[in-house]
Amino acid sequence: MAHTSEQPWFTHLTDLAAELLGGKTLACTDDFFAEMENLIKPGRGIFIADKYTDRGKWMDGWESRRKRVPGHDWCVVQLATTGVIRGVDVDTNFFLGNHPPHCSIDACYAPEGDYEKAEWKEILPKSPLNPGSQNFYEIDDTGLWTHIKLHIYPDGGVARLKVYGEVRIEWSRVNPDTTLDLAAAINGARPLVCNDMFFSHMGNLIMPGRGINMGDGWETKRNRTPNNRDWVVLKLAHRGSIERIVVDTCHFKGNYPDSCLIEGCLLEGGDPDKADWKIILPQSKLSADAEHEFSAELMPHEAIDHVRLSIFPDGGVSRMRLFGKIDQRMPYALINAGKAEEAVTMLRKCCGSERWVKGMVEQLPFRSQEELLEKAQAVWATCQEEDWLEAFRHHPKIGDIESLKAKFASTSDWAGKEQGGVQGASDEVIQKLVKGNSDYESKFGFIFIVCATGKGANEMLEILTSRMGNSREQELRNAAAEQMKITVIRLNKLK
Repeated sequence: MAHTSEQPWFTHLTDLAAELLGGKTLACTDDFFAEMENLIKPGRGIFIADKYTDRGKWMDGWESRRKRVPGHDWCVVQLATTGVIRGVDVDTNFFLGNHPPHCSIDACYAPEGDYEKAEWKEILPKSPLNPGSQNFYEIDDTGLWTHIKLHIYPDGGVARLKVYGEVRIEWSRVNPDTTLDLAAAINGARPLVCNDMFFSHMGNLIMPGRGINMGDGWETKRNRTPNNRDWVVLKLAHRGSIERIVVDTCHFKGNYPDSCLIEGCLLEGGDPDKADWKIILPQSKLSADAEHEFSAELMPHEAIDHVRLSIFPDGGVSRMRLFGKIDQRMPYALINAGKAEEAVTMLRKCCGSERWVKGMVEQLPFRSQEELLEKAQAVWATCQEEDWLEAFRHHPKIGDIESLKAKFASTSDWAGKEQGGVQGASDEVIQKLVKGNSDYESKFGFIFIVCATGKGANEMLEILTSRMGNSREQELRNAAAEQMKITVIRLNKLK
C-alpha cells in the first residue's frame, strides 16, 4: 500500500464516494469546526483567509475539535454504488497546523444500508498523512464494498476524501429488455482519453443529473485550426446497442459546439487508436443551452463497448446519455447459461490448465465480465508449476504456423490472429524465431510464451532474446504472467 503524493494510475478511475455521483456522509464522531459533508465535494477545497464562524476558522473540509480524552475520530461514507476500491486520496489541502498525523480506512458490504450491523474489514492500515497534501494509497483488497469508514488519529482536518475504484453491477440479474444509460458513470461507464479538456474534465459528461453550471461539463479550449475536431473516448458500462442519444449543452451559451458526431466500436480491451470505429450518430447540429435528442438519426450497428464523441470545432458539452440494451452474448453470460460441460469446453479454449478450468467452474455464476476476469486471475494465482506447464503445452510455438494449423485446431483462429505479426515476417526472422524457440525450450524445459497480440515478429524475437538470460524460476513466472494475458484476451473473445 504505497504512499505517494504523485498522481497514481487509479486516479483515472471513478470516485465512488463523490457527492455528485451519489455518495453520502452518514455519521461521524465530531465535526465541530467543519462539516463532514465537505469531505466528498468536488475539487480539493479552498481557503479564505479572513473567514470565521462562531466556532473558529472556517475550513473547507471535515475538521474535528482538539481531543482532550483518549480515542480518535472517524467518519462513515456511503459509496454512490457498490464497487471495488483500487485506491484512495486522503487530501489534507490547507490543513497545515491542524491535520491528523495518521489515518486508516475500513470498508463493509451493506447493500441494504444497515452498515452498523455489517462486518467491517480494514483495507488501509494506520498510515501517515502529510499536511497540506494529497496522500495517495493504493488498495490491494478486491472485495465488493458499499461503505467506508475513515479513521483519523487522533483528530484534526481532512479537506477531501476520494475513493477511486470500479463500479460493480450484477449484470447477470439485469433484464436484457431493460433500457439503460450505458454511458452513465453510476452504471460503470468511464472516460478513457480525450484530446483536450482545458476548461473542465471529461468525466463530467457522464455524471448524474444536468450540469449545475458551465464548469460542470466537458469543455475544450478555443481552437483556430481549420476543420478542427475535439474528441473524447468512453468505455461503456456494458457491451450493448444504442437506441437513443441525448447530447446536452446546458449552460454552454456562447461556447457550445457547432455540431457533434458519435462513433462506436467493439474494443474488448484493445487499443482505441487501432479500433474500427463505426458511425452511430452522423454529424449533427447543436444549439446553445439545450438538450438534443437523437433516435431516428442513429445508424444500424452491432453491439459496442466503447464510444467516441467528436465535437466541431471545439466548445463545451454538459452531459451525454446513451440509452440502449445490454448484449446478452457477453462471455460471462454465455458461460453462466451453459451446462457445466459446456462451460468447461469454453474455458478450455481460453486456458489449457485443468486445475484452472475446474477452479473457474467452481466460481460459477459470474455476475459480470469484470468478475469473470478477476476470478480468472485469482484462480490462476492458486495454480502451481505443473498447472502452468500444462497450459503452456496448449500453445503453438511462436512462428510455428504449421503446428498451429495441425495440433491446435480448436483455437487456431485465435492463435493465428494473436500471432498475426509473424505471418508477414521475413524468412530470416522466422528462422531466428524457430531457432530461438528451440534454444529456449532446451534451456528451460517449456516453450516460449508471450502475449503476441499486437506484436510484430521482430518485437517478439527481441523479447525472446532478452529473456534467454533469465533463471528458470524467473522464466516460469514470466511465462505464467504472459499466459494470463492471453487468457484474459480469449475470455473477452468467447462467443
